[in-house]
Amino acid sequence: MWSERRRRPPPLLLVAAAVVVAVTALASSPEAALQVGFYRETCPIAEDVVLEEMKLIVMEDATVAPSLLRMHYHDCFVQGCDGSIMLRSRKGKKKKTERDALPNRSMRGFDAIERIKARLEALCPLTVSCADIIAMAARDAVYLSHGPWYDVETGRRDGNVTVAEYVENDLPPPDSNIVDVKTFFSVKSLNSKDIAVLFGCHSIGTSHCGPIQKRLYNFTGNMDQDPSLKPSYAAELRKLCPPPRPGDDGEGKTKVPLDPGSNYTFDLSYYRHVLATGGLFQSDGSLLHDPVTRGYVEKVANASSPDEYYADFAAAMVKMGRTDVLLGDLGEIRPTCGIFVD
Repeated sequence: MWSERRRRPPPLLLVAAAVVVAVTALASSPEAALQVGFYRETCPIAEDVVLEEMKLIVMEDATVAPSLLRMHYHDCFVQGCDGSIMLRSRKGKKKKTERDALPNRSMRGFDAIERIKARLEALCPLTVSCADIIAMAARDAVYLSHGPWYDVETGRRDGNVTVAEYVENDLPPPDSNIVDVKTFFSVKSLNSKDIAVLFGCHSIGTSHCGPIQKRLYNFTGNMDQDPSLKPSYAAELRKLCPPPRPGDDGEGKTKVPLDPGSNYTFDLSYYRHVLATGGLFQSDGSLLHDPVTRGYVEKVANASSPDEYYADFAAAMVKMGRTDVLLGDLGEIRPTCGIFVD
């Protein structure tokens, strides 16, 4: 169901029609050059190499998996899925890159992407883009966290425009309400269902205390707590995360699970957690304040099988992965993901 290998090929009589449709799409759709198996001729082992390395990476440190899923999301939402999140700021330059922006300072997994890239460069020089490696690694991170396998479209090129200020402008902060979340996602052509589906990425991973301290201690500016947060859950969070002190950057050593009891297994329990407690972030709880997103949370939370959600998740990830991509002769293929090509 989730792999190209498991699909039945189309009947022979449909092949000609399929080719006509594909050619028409290539002429009319900006994302049409993205395709499953883009490297079939130029680097046929690309996806196998990424998965092989990802298995080793996750075996060495399972906490990297959610970070790579987050990286793909942050990459796509800031100027499109172009791998620009990987670029390091140039020494001696005042302008900082996306990588050094506040929302990305706690990001991990850059070394993992470079590790995969180095292996692919040795096998297929200047062929596989950093943007595609991030997209494939995110898929594999989900799969290796006991989630679904899905086909990733490839063919992205790497971008070299990266501005730290764009990150905070393009990413919804953890304390967003549902109106703000919908605004951020709609700019990327993602609808309310996509929001509810993609928030399921919070099924794996942890957070520092900083993003939830306002919700716990100063929700409206009156030293109060978010009333939509279940009191018993809030009490647990307060034990882990004390009130902020002057000078705190919100990135201390304490890690709080996004989905308690299941934060390294990609499953449906995130939705049950949000429905029961209001979720860790205010943005998680905001899903309950819109009829479409709440309805989806309730449906998944009460589902007896993950199959429908997994299909929705695959479709939403593919859709997000088409955001403002660079194709054809646009962009570049960098030999090292974190270094500008001069």
